[in-house]
Amino acid sequence: RIDCRIIAGCDGFHGPSRKAIPASVGKEYLREYPFGWLGIMADVPPCNHELIYANHERGFALASMRSPTRSRYYVDVPLTEKVEDWSDERVWDELAIRLGPEAAAHMTRGPSIEKSIAPLRSFVFAPMRHGSLLLCGDAAHIVPPTGAKGLNLAASDVHYAAEALVRFFRANDADAVAGYSDKALARVWKSERFSWSLTRLMHRFPEDGPFERAMQVAELDYIASSRAAQTAIAENYVGLAV
Repeated sequence: RIDCRIIAGCDGFHGPSRKAIPASVGKEYLREYPFGWLGIMADVPPCNHELIYANHERGFALASMRSPTRSRYYVDVPLTEKVEDWSDERVWDELAIRLGPEAAAHMTRGPSIEKSIAPLRSFVFAPMRHGSLLLCGDAAHIVPPTGAKGLNLAASDVHYAAEALVRFFRANDADAVAGYSDKALARVWKSERFSWSLTRLMHRFPEDGPFERAMQVAELDYIASSRAAQTAIAENYVGLAV
């Protein structure tokens, strides 16, 4: 048995902390996407020193890196796809098509050291506090990886929780703990919005038609030509102020 004044639930999406909150208290917000990311990691140099996001008629692609000698690439695939049906050669061929000729010309192919398909979802549980339990990170929210905000949000949750605990234990300020959820959720929802909107912009949804595609093209053209739009994306991508 462990006795404690405060519990920080940092145990991930499948952990017991969130499940300990009564259903009558909490509410779940969930959006599951109709595709997953097929990722391949290989010990090859990246095709570019910057990330490359691509919205191709065949689907989304992302070129990223772990180091100057290790690359990570993604393509979106239907949830019905199986990773064993995707040989390394098939993945590289699809990446070359979706990323375009310039990136493909600089892409070094090699054997995969890891290959998997990850489903995408947006998820928020509110409130992020119940009594003496504070939820942090994936225990309270999941974002699609398009916006790269998962770890950033977890860090800001812990920042807000730490501030609240310092005030609680040093100044006996119970309001600091009581206000944790509202403060954390305000930033969570902004990051959820950004990740959702970027996912909506860069992927082809089964229900979309010519109008939705035209809206994607118009938005991408606006971003490419507007310093204000680029600034807004950069602010959100780097991470909003805490």
